[in-house]
Amino acid sequence: MLIRKPADIRPSEITSKSNYVNRRSFIKAGLAAGGGLIASPGLSAVLPREPRAKLDDISPSPFSTDETPTSYEDITTYNNFYEFGTGKDDPHRNARDFEPWPWTLEVEGHADKTGAFHLEDFVKPYALEERIYRMRCVEAWSMVIPWVGIPLADVIKTLQPTSKAKYVAFRTLHDPKRMPGQRRRVLDWPYREGLTIAEAMHPLTILAVGVYDEVMPNQNGAPIRLVVPWKYGFKGIKSIVGIRFTERMPRTSWNMSAPHEYGFYANVNPNVDHPRWSQARERRIGSGLFASRQPTLMFNGYAEQVASLYEGLDLVRNY
Repeated sequence: MLIRKPADIRPSEITSKSNYVNRRSFIKAGLAAGGGLIASPGLSAVLPREPRAKLDDISPSPFSTDETPTSYEDITTYNNFYEFGTGKDDPHRNARDFEPWPWTLEVEGHADKTGAFHLEDFVKPYALEERIYRMRCVEAWSMVIPWVGIPLADVIKTLQPTSKAKYVAFRTLHDPKRMPGQRRRVLDWPYREGLTIAEAMHPLTILAVGVYDEVMPNQNGAPIRLVVPWKYGFKGIKSIVGIRFTERMPRTSWNMSAPHEYGFYANVNPNVDHPRWSQARERRIGSGLFASRQPTLMFNGYAEQVASLYEGLDLVRNY
């Protein structure tokens, strides 16, 4: 099994409700006011604005794999980010002049604390962690990426969703002037994604703000993106500006575009092929063109941690 964790962490401890909800004592400063834009001094101490700037006070995570990370160059030059073009090298070229500051996140729906928040205030109450995750793309390639982020569960706990909140929906910035890929009707913009509330509360799910201990590169989803390591890459929505707590399953961009190819759950599953290619094997980016493909692991190697989320669910029908 490629994904490893310290021997003293049992799967039951990782997936328990107490871990979902009470993983740390939440700091309510910043978001506690609930709604309205909040002034925030000392931005550079939270999220630097300069490209390649280092992030401070990052703690290692027990959820990280011990696999060798993919190189920074590969991670930042081989990307899927259709807002900046459909080619794998388009985002690296076309996102260079994208300016992700200032940035505002709007929280809506079934939660006690909603409103518009400056990104720095949204992130400031939480400790940053390095999460080295194995990420699998639907096109049968993968990377090992050292993300820097905060557990989404921490944020959700602070926002206090109501009992009606069964799903969490996300929305990407829609700005064709700044995102040239949106000038083409490749998808129904803005990009939209969603998770069940249980998936969103799982401790493996994070909101990432950096990679390799540096501020998030534009082409990787600056300034904040979703990372869900047991799902295919298109679930990792980038440049998030909206979060909505909903009672019904939200519509998602690729599912709307090609529902017979892309489902809502999008769990990595070697037993369910994409209609146009097999998902049974994958190629690790950076391993060379002639490297042999390796078997795809169920839930991308995180089965022990997340399989309980889908007990009783037909994973072939609910792909």
